[in-house]
Amino acid sequence: MAKKKKKKPVSAGIILFLFLFISGALLYKGLTPDTNPEQEDTTPQYSKDEIPEQYIPIYKEAEADYGVSWEVLAAVHRVETLFSTMESLESPAGAVGHTQFMPCTFVGWSYEECNGKGNIDIADEELTSLDVIEENGGYGVDGNGNGKADPYNLKDAIFSTANYLEANGAADGDVNSALYQYNQADWYVDEVLEFAERYEKNYVAVKQEENNN
Repeated sequence: MAKKKKKKPVSAGIILFLFLFISGALLYKGLTPDTNPEQEDTTPQYSKDEIPEQYIPIYKEAEADYGVSWEVLAAVHRVETLFSTMESLESPAGAVGHTQFMPCTFVGWSYEECNGKGNIDIADEELTSLDVIEENGGYGVDGNGNGKADPYNLKDAIFSTANYLEANGAADGDVNSALYQYNQADWYVDEVLEFAERYEKNYVAVKQEENNN
C-alpha cells in the first residue's frame, strides 16, 4: 500500500495576500459608483408640497380665464411631467407636451386623419394652427398670444389643459369627472386630487430652471 502524500500547509504569506486582495476589491467596489456621472438621474426631486415658483402665475392666469382651480392645474402639471422636468415630453402612448395631450385631443377629433386614433403624428403647422383647432373642435389654446397653440409651450399647454377641464365640468365643480376624462384612470384622478388638496392647504414655492420652450 502506497504511502499517502502529506498536503503541504498553506503558507501564512499566501493567506495574508488573499485577505488583502479580497479586502481591497470589496473596498474599491464600495467606493466606486455603480454608474458613471453621465448616466446618473439628474431629474429634480420635489416634496409633495413644492411647486416651481415661476409657474404659479401661469396657473393662476389660466384659473382666471377658465375657472379651473390653479392648484388642480399645478397638480396635473406635476403628475403628467413632474413640472416639465422629464427627459422627454413625449410618452410611449403618444401624448405630447408639458401636460401630455394626445395630438387629436389637442387639434380636435374631427381632424381627418384621427379616425379614433389619438396618437397620430400631426405636422407642427397643423397641430399648432388656431384655424385647424377651431375647425376640428380641439382644445389647444394660444396662451402666450403668439398666434399659435403649441403643446410644447408651457403657457399654451397649461391654458389648453384648463380649457379641456373647463369644457368637461371642472369649472362647475365636477373636477373628478373632468380629470377622469383627461386621463381615464382612477389612480390618476386620486393622485392629482391629492396634490391639489396639499397645494390648497399649504405649498412651498421653489426655484427651478425653466423649460417652457
